[in-house]
Amino acid sequence: MPKGFYNVPKAVNEPVLSYAPGSKEKAELKKALQELRATEIDAPMYIGGKEVRTGDLVRMAPPHDHKHTLGHFHRGNHEHVQQAIDAALAAKDAWVNLGWEHRASIFLKAADLLVGPYRAKMNAATMLGQSKNAFQAEIDAVCEYADFLRFNVEFMTDIYKQQPPYSPAPTWNRVEQRALEGFIFALTPFNFTSIAGNLPGAPALMGNTVVWKPADTQVYSAQVLMEIFKEAGLPDGVINLVYVRGPVAGDVIFKHPDFAGIHFTGSTGVFQNIWKTIGENIHNYKSYPRIVGETGGKDFIIAHPSSNAKEVATAMIRGAFEFQGQKCSAASRCYIPSNIWNEVKDFCIADLESIKMGPAEDFTNFVNAVIDEKAFDKIAGYIDQAREDGQTIIAGGKYDKSVGYFIEPTIIQANDPKYTTMCEEIFGPVLTVYVYDENKWDETLDLVDQTSPYALTGAIFSKDRYAIESGMKKLENCAGNFYINDKPTGAVVGQQPFGGARGSGTNDKAGSMINLLRWVSPRTVKENFVSPTDYRYPFLGES
Repeated sequence: MPKGFYNVPKAVNEPVLSYAPGSKEKAELKKALQELRATEIDAPMYIGGKEVRTGDLVRMAPPHDHKHTLGHFHRGNHEHVQQAIDAALAAKDAWVNLGWEHRASIFLKAADLLVGPYRAKMNAATMLGQSKNAFQAEIDAVCEYADFLRFNVEFMTDIYKQQPPYSPAPTWNRVEQRALEGFIFALTPFNFTSIAGNLPGAPALMGNTVVWKPADTQVYSAQVLMEIFKEAGLPDGVINLVYVRGPVAGDVIFKHPDFAGIHFTGSTGVFQNIWKTIGENIHNYKSYPRIVGETGGKDFIIAHPSSNAKEVATAMIRGAFEFQGQKCSAASRCYIPSNIWNEVKDFCIADLESIKMGPAEDFTNFVNAVIDEKAFDKIAGYIDQAREDGQTIIAGGKYDKSVGYFIEPTIIQANDPKYTTMCEEIFGPVLTVYVYDENKWDETLDLVDQTSPYALTGAIFSKDRYAIESGMKKLENCAGNFYINDKPTGAVVGQQPFGGARGSGTNDKAGSMINLLRWVSPRTVKENFVSPTDYRYPFLGES
C-alpha cells in the first residue's frame, strides 16, 4: 500500500527530432530500417503473457513495396478471444490492487524506453508497416505516444487528488476511483501507432485489464509496442494482444457478462454497429459498459476574403496530404473565397509540383503509399467518379499500384458544394475545394455546418477578428478541435486534447483527464467518527 502522497515527474511534451542530414538520429533510423527490412518476423499473439501461435499465417508487407515480406502474424479465432478475456479477468485482482505508483512507474518506464533505446526501432516499424515518412513516424509513434504515457500518469494523479472540499465534524468525506468491474476491449486503427498504444494503455493505467485487437495493417508496429510493455514490466494478462477478425472478436466480447467498456478508433459505421450490438446485449452485462470512440471526419478549412493566400495554401497542402490524408483530422474539404482563389490555386499547384512521392525509406519523399489495396481502390474510385461527373481535377489524379499503393495528392474543384467528395470521408490524399462568392461569408459558414455529419476538426483563416468570432460561433458544433489560422491536424497531448462529436465520436478527448475518467467508477465514502445514538430529531420536540 502507498506510504506517501507521491509527486510524479512533471509531464512535458517529447521534443521532435529533426532527422537532418548528418544527424545521429538519422543514421540510427536508417540502420534500423535496414535491419528490419532484412528480417522476416514471426508475430505471435500475447495472451496471459504467453506467446500464442496458430500456424494460420497472414503476410505483412510495406504498403509502398507490397512484394516485400516483413513477416507473418498468427491469425486467431473465437477460442483465443475467450482465452484473452479469461487472462484479463484472472490478472485483474492483482493489477487493480497494485499501488497506483507502481502502475505509474511501468508506464513512465515505457515512455523512457520508447524515446531512448526503442526510438529508432519504433519509428522504423511504423515507416515500414504503415508507410509513414520519418517525420510523420517521429511525431506519432514516438513523441505522441511518449506524451500519452507521461501525461496520462499526471492526469491519473490529478484525478486521485479530486476530493470533496468539506467534511463537517464529526465526519470525513472522501472519494476513491475504482477500476471498472470486468475487462476492457481496445479496438485500434492502422493510422497512428500512438493511438494503438494509448487505447489499451490508458484503461490499463487506471487499473483495468484489457483485450487488445489492432488493425491487421498495424500488427507490425504493435509487436514493438508489446515488446516495450513487456520490458517496462507490465504484468502478464494486463494487456492481451489478439489478431482476430472484427466479427470474431465481437461475437465473443459483446456477449460476455464481464464486458465493461470499449476504447475504439475507427470508422463511424463500425462504431455505430458496435453501439447497436452492445444495446442489444445490455441485459447480459453486470454493468452498463463505457462506450468511448473516435470515428471519422470530413474536416474543413474555410478561408475568409481577408485571408493570406499563401498561408491558406500551405495549410491545405500540409493538412490534406501529410501521411497521404490518412488522418481522422486531415483536411478534406475547403471553402475558398473567389477573391483569393486564383492565388491559392497557383500556390497549391507549385507546392505539389515540388513534392516527391515514393517509399518511406527514401527521406526525400513527402508522400508515401496508402495503407492497402482496398483503400487504394476506394480512393481511386472517388477520383475516377469525380472526373466522370465533370468536376475539375486541378492537380494530381493519377495512381499506380504495381509496386506500392501510390496515389498522387489530388485536388478537385467541385462545382457543387454538396458534391460527393465534399461530403463523404475518403481517408486518402484527395482534397475537394468549393470556391464561394466572396460576399457570402455568412451563407458559406451555414454551408460548412450543414454539409457533413461529422464534427472532428476544422480550421478558419482570416485577418478579420470579427469574421473569426462569427465563424467560431456559427461553427460551434462543427469541430471538437478547432483551429484559427492553422491547419486542422497535429493535435498535441496536453495542449489540444483530441476528439469530436456528431458522427465523429463521443468526444472523450484523448490526451486529457476527460478520457481517463471514463475508465474509473467513483465511490464516495462518508465516515462518521461519532455515530448518533438517538433516532430523534429536534423537530419532534414541542415547547
